Amino acid sequence: MESNELRELLSSDGLRLLDSLPAYESSADIVRTVAELRAAGHSPGLVAAVLSQAKLRGRAHAKFGSFADRMLFTEAGLEQATRLSVAALHAGRFHRAGLNWIADLGCGIGTDALAIAALDLEVTAVERDEVTAAIAAYNLAPWSNARVEHTEAETFDLAGVDGIYLDPARRSASKRLTNPADWTPSLTFAFGLADHYPAGIKLGPGIDRDLIPHEAEAQWITVDHDVVELGLWFGALARDGVRRAALVVGSHGVAEMTAAGDSEDAEIASLREFVYEPDGSIIRSRLIGDLARTLGTHMVSDSIAWMTADDAVETPFATCFRVIEQFPLDERLLKRELAARGIGTLEIKKRGVDIDPPEFRKKLSLKGAASATLILTRVAGKRTALLAERLPQQAAG
Repeated sequence: MESNELRELLSSDGLRLLDSLPAYESSADIVRTVAELRAAGHSPGLVAAVLSQAKLRGRAHAKFGSFADRMLFTEAGLEQATRLSVAALHAGRFHRAGLNWIADLGCGIGTDALAIAALDLEVTAVERDEVTAAIAAYNLAPWSNARVEHTEAETFDLAGVDGIYLDPARRSASKRLTNPADWTPSLTFAFGLADHYPAGIKLGPGIDRDLIPHEAEAQWITVDHDVVELGLWFGALARDGVRRAALVVGSHGVAEMTAAGDSEDAEIASLREFVYEPDGSIIRSRLIGDLARTLGTHMVSDSIAWMTADDAVETPFATCFRVIEQFPLDERLLKRELAARGIGTLEIKKRGVDIDPPEFRKKLSLKGAASATLILTRVAGKRTALLAERLPQQAAG
């Protein structure tokens, strides 16, 4: 968003017009809406600004629910913004640690600062981009205990601050930045602050694990089956004895597994009636072995994240499948078997084999009314295809 677009949007006419628009549903009505707004006498710049914002608000509902209707966004800011439910968990750490004044360095559109302010803590949100800082100020305006500073995180005066939160920008205007030295602020700067302050650092879940400091609590978070972030916590914000954590947020509520470090893999056993696919946060935190032992399951092959058992046990940390049939991983054989069963809708999951599921699906020439799941993996080291049915959460147990 350009500064002139923001000025149009933040005018009294702009905000009034934005709030009057119906919920954005699709681009199909965009031409008609533009014509109506222009016919009503609104300038082209204002029309473009409010329609862009209406579209972003519509997308933002997935992260912020009804709060999105009272917020402003940028494209990049919305993409990197913490989901409100997760931001509330971050804020709870600062509250439980007894910290009073938090600096949110690289605050983006202000989501984490908003959650911190909602717990009656003082928060200063720092943002280097002028437009994004203005949007953060708008989003934080309802809280008198929150303020926004338009400056570099590296130059902000931390005198009096007793807690730090950082969400380094990991994307430039055109691409995702893979080198942590290029992030804003850099990972080196962030870890340097964590040496002196209780700190939380939000990172992408796929970051090189070798970069994680030994003293940090590393918590991977899944929301509705999507691993959304890795949070590193230092000092008073880290829990005693916890260095690895997998937190799963979904319709079941919030569930977490923690450990003092990576867990040892469980023993390998022959394939049983049920197989389990661990949640992504369990896999990334390397707590598969602990989960397997908790559920009474075994691994189906070395270094592959599939577990097997005689019983289906309900758990928020894994998805359970009933094995219908086991086949060698042979394309022609599978094509015949699926055709014989009239399977036209097929979910394909693969792990431990070099196969592209969309391309493999095309080769199977699926036809029929039945549906199933096909698991392409290794069992006891051999390339195997498992025809399976996904169990509803309530069916396990």
